[in-house]
Amino acid sequence: MRSPAFRLRFLSFVVVILALLLASRLYLVQIVSGDDLKRLAENQYVENESFFDRGYIYFTSKEGKLVPGASIKSGYTLYINPTILSKSANLENIYKEINAITPIDKEEFIAKASKEKDPYEELAKRLPEEVATRIKAKKMDGVQITKNQWRFYPGESIAAHTLGLIGFQGDTLAGRYGLERFYEPVLERTSGEVFVNFFAEIFSNIRSAVKAGDGLEGNIVTTIEPTVETYLEGEIRKVNQKYSSDFTGGIIIDPVTGEIVSMALYPTFDPNSPQSEKSSDVFRNRFVEDRYEMGSIVKALTYAIGLDEKVITSRTTYNDPGCQTLNTKKFCNYDAQSHGTHVSMQTALNKSLNTGAAYVALKVGSKKFNDRMLGFGLDTLTDIDLPSEGKSLVSNLKTTRELEAAQASFGQGIALTPINTVRALSALANGGTLITPHLVKDIKYKIGTSKALDFDPPEDRKRVLSAEASTEISRMLTEVVDRSLRDGTVRLEHYSVAAKTGTAQIAKPGGAGYYDDRYLHSFFGYFPSYEPRFLIFLYTYYPKGVSFASETLTDTFINTTKFLINYYNIPPDREVAPPAPR
Repeated sequence: MRSPAFRLRFLSFVVVILALLLASRLYLVQIVSGDDLKRLAENQYVENESFFDRGYIYFTSKEGKLVPGASIKSGYTLYINPTILSKSANLENIYKEINAITPIDKEEFIAKASKEKDPYEELAKRLPEEVATRIKAKKMDGVQITKNQWRFYPGESIAAHTLGLIGFQGDTLAGRYGLERFYEPVLERTSGEVFVNFFAEIFSNIRSAVKAGDGLEGNIVTTIEPTVETYLEGEIRKVNQKYSSDFTGGIIIDPVTGEIVSMALYPTFDPNSPQSEKSSDVFRNRFVEDRYEMGSIVKALTYAIGLDEKVITSRTTYNDPGCQTLNTKKFCNYDAQSHGTHVSMQTALNKSLNTGAAYVALKVGSKKFNDRMLGFGLDTLTDIDLPSEGKSLVSNLKTTRELEAAQASFGQGIALTPINTVRALSALANGGTLITPHLVKDIKYKIGTSKALDFDPPEDRKRVLSAEASTEISRMLTEVVDRSLRDGTVRLEHYSVAAKTGTAQIAKPGGAGYYDDRYLHSFFGYFPSYEPRFLIFLYTYYPKGVSFASETLTDTFINTTKFLINYYNIPPDREVAPPAPR
């Protein structure tokens, strides 16, 4: 039996031998084969890079089918390892082999392949599978293909300002505009584990971090109807190009539920290639970020308040002075002319007389009128589910002077965001309550559950107008279309349509008054007048060579109305045509 001392010496001997073997192996690995193993490690890391992943954004067709608005697309990246290629004497042949399959710039290839200490240089991205397969089949040393994924917008520029886009801010890739940004907590994904083994960590000194999800990950389903969106975008593009406007926009909304069916702006962009745009200004959503003096469409709110306060009816008359001076400030009708001594409120609305709107405001009383206007939510955010919503500028509604109330009555001296304007006007159509305009109706979570978003149940909505006043202002606005708009020639025989145009001078910067030759044209309307399915809001900024919104936007409104009636098969609401104008 061997002694304990012998066994101890034997174990020591074994340990020494193992240590020598390990040292020899490390020598071979680090010194003899270090460069080759390092390249293998780096290649392993790149070939197993994480895939980009992100939640989908869907449009909703009228049949309820989901149509991808923002999705994920897969492709391949072609890259080279110059530490291998730089030692090759056949760079010319390698270039020819690759270029025969997918065109690449020769000078760029040679420059990248000559970087002896660089293990990774990209030659081409987002290659189709067929091209990637052909390159792989060549089995060229130092030439590699890796699969990757990226954000893809199948409709290109369709609903671009609504969808937004993703982009880098520092090292973080995330939503930067539109729904992509607002719903970032839902759309973002764990980037996927980066599989890097022990030897790759040692030899290339690469570190990775895996971002944990927050449990809210999912896809979002929007209220945008893709066919309607495409139609409206085509209409506003025609307006913008015909009149060389700075920009033009349109919204189609359900004034009862607050669901936005279409939100279109022109000029627009393709979120697949935002780098091609000259300025990031094109990405901004002017509906929620910008403010404008809206002009005469605000008169619809003014008359509704007057009706609700019971200080006027449609038959109430006043003496139209043509021009009027309040607090030493003069304002006039569009033509600076008097239209008579017994002008009815309906006629004043039909002819869009500023003095008529001022008469209503002063009959209500400046303080009460201002308070009622603010009651339409003009001083609050709409809480639309888009980022960077701006507040309207309505300080003139917080004074007690008659001048400011009179000017606000016809849309001057207060600057409103378009989405705030749409919310206020929707109250005229829906019976007198404030809705929350919104773009997402449903979130489908990754765990398999789904959540329908309920922005404001009818019982919780703020009432800002009586149902009776809502019905009467709708009747008056229907009269505008039937008898006054283009002299009644655009009325629809079997459908009631309520609408109003607006033409506002554009204010000069710094409060220096108004331009004499620059206007913002606006137009809103809803139909059927008394049980509305849709409200349409349109505006175009600084159209050239034309004076009034009735000239620039009437055709667009009527065309869109007819399209919606046919597309949704909306039944007629009146069997007999209205009487011809007298």
